Amino acid sequence: MDGTATGPVAEDRRTLDDAVLATHSERVRSQGWSVIENAIEPDLADAIFEDLLRLERELGIVPADNFFEGRRTTRIYNLLVHGLLYQRIPVHPNVLPVVEAVLDPGLLISSLSSIAIGSDELAQPIHSDDQLIPLPKPHPPLICNTMWAITDFTEANGATRLCPGTHLADHSPNPLEHHDSIPAEMPKGGVLVWVGSLWHGGGANTTAERRVGIAMNYCAGYVRQQENQQLGIPLGTVRRFPRRLQELCGYSIYNGLIGHIDKQHPGKLLLGTEEDASLVWDYAKGTDT
Repeated sequence: MDGTATGPVAEDRRTLDDAVLATHSERVRSQGWSVIENAIEPDLADAIFEDLLRLERELGIVPADNFFEGRRTTRIYNLLVHGLLYQRIPVHPNVLPVVEAVLDPGLLISSLSSIAIGSDELAQPIHSDDQLIPLPKPHPPLICNTMWAITDFTEANGATRLCPGTHLADHSPNPLEHHDSIPAEMPKGGVLVWVGSLWHGGGANTTAERRVGIAMNYCAGYVRQQENQQLGIPLGTVRRFPRRLQELCGYSIYNGLIGHIDKQHPGKLLLGTEEDASLVWDYAKGTDT
């Protein structure tokens, strides 16, 4: 499947009921992480796997030259510019509700990228995803990230490693030190969800096969996104997104204030949507008596 194909974006069906999703969101809030098995349809996982290979060829993607991203790990960033296939990821109905329950519905896409850990790759340094945000810890969730298993994730092939309980720590890890961790193993189609304060890192791959995942990362609506969605995605492309995806990219207003443009709704001003901005000070007008 070519992710650049034109036409309407396929709508994925929710196959997990409300009780199952609520269990996962509560587990993420309390324990810091959860694995949603059978979240992603096999056909979708297969299509993503094949299209990532296409992108690697066409874009000439090669591993980075640093040990954090991985010298045998291939990453493709800003996937929303690469076709309709990737528009299905941020809004998947088996995953997005879990993240919305951990943050809130005003959340944003922080980044969307692929991570293919190659054979003989070393373990990534343990880190937390909110490590660069200068706030005291512990704090309420600001970031909630997901890792989609496009292939099976095993301890041998580099499954994401987690340090349970560290989402409650009062500090971030030193990436240069050793930290005890466990592998978040899951079959193809599973999705790992965790809060940004949980210590974690990609595992070492001691097999001959690549471990392929999609890092679909979200942040609270009041936090700056890791990848600049408004500048990184052409406006003409955003205009073709479904409305919910436009909101997740930042063409929305958070809590009646954050994100407006001269008191106008960014969706209406830049994308031609029908909505008006309802800003917090509108409620202070009162009524004449």
